[in-house]
Amino acid sequence: MTETTEDIALFGLPDGRRLIGYGPFASVACRPTDGVAFYLNDFGLRKSHPWLIPQRWEILDAHECPTPVLPQIAWQAPDAGAFAQVFQEISLAIRRGVFEKTVPVSVEFGQLTSGDLSQLAWAFARVPAPKITYAWLQQGSGFAGATPELLFDLRGRTLHTMALAGTARSEEREILAVDEKEIREHEYVAQNLMSKLADLGSLIRHERSILDLGPIVHFQTLIEVALAEDVSVESLLRKLHPTPALGPLPRTQETMDLLLRWRESLGCPPAFGAPFGLWHDGVFRAVVAIRGIWWENDRVMLPAGCGVIEASRMVNEWRELRLKREAVKSAISLT
Repeated sequence: MTETTEDIALFGLPDGRRLIGYGPFASVACRPTDGVAFYLNDFGLRKSHPWLIPQRWEILDAHECPTPVLPQIAWQAPDAGAFAQVFQEISLAIRRGVFEKTVPVSVEFGQLTSGDLSQLAWAFARVPAPKITYAWLQQGSGFAGATPELLFDLRGRTLHTMALAGTARSEEREILAVDEKEIREHEYVAQNLMSKLADLGSLIRHERSILDLGPIVHFQTLIEVALAEDVSVESLLRKLHPTPALGPLPRTQETMDLLLRWRESLGCPPAFGAPFGLWHDGVFRAVVAIRGIWWENDRVMLPAGCGVIEASRMVNEWRELRLKREAVKSAISLT
């Protein structure tokens, strides 16, 4: 066990309250048997001690969290040329049969001009359901967001998860419902997730529906698994991450290495899209850390990913990336 000096971790509970842990945190390799622990890792799941045990913690209603004073950030337009290069490499790999689908990430960078970036955690803490709020604050760095994507919820031998893929503006909801490309992308994700879970127990797949997040909508398929036997949290994390909505299909060492290289070349924060979770009261719940903002000192990063398949066109994907970034800012009225 090693002591770290991180300050605050925050996670949204299913009942709408927020659990907040305060440091210093003890960093351990395995999940504790009881109490509270947060799970923090990078996209490649390379941390040897991903479990963080707070010195103390509390549960607050959203309105009880500190009232945020939003920082001022000077944003730069994302580099379309760099993304175009990666998109062309992906398209070539798909034509060669290396991928059926993968998810490049574009990053909008910013510079803090005034205020305190840690205030973003409290701003996202007030975002209502169905989004799940999360945050991690260290000295001078951190991230915070409100994600629509649950990686999984494990209660005893009952596992809940979801497929979330296919995106449109809210006013395009009716078009999304019949968009062949978006339906195909969603089914890639849903069917791949079902196949990953098939050996764990009895599966129930609910009908595909549309999740309304205000400015944008997504296809969503909820999946429930009655596990045949006890399964460890760690094995489920490695089995289900990255989700097909954010990772490569098929998932092999080659396709993961390629995706990690593309993410790094575009300046993607290592924890974007990674699992962020909470062990509390005998229940583990992990989200996919998307729809958030990352920062290091005064440098700010707003990443967004898009699923690329053979039918994808760059102009449409670039538009989707912008839509997702705008949704993050509008969720907390950030300019």
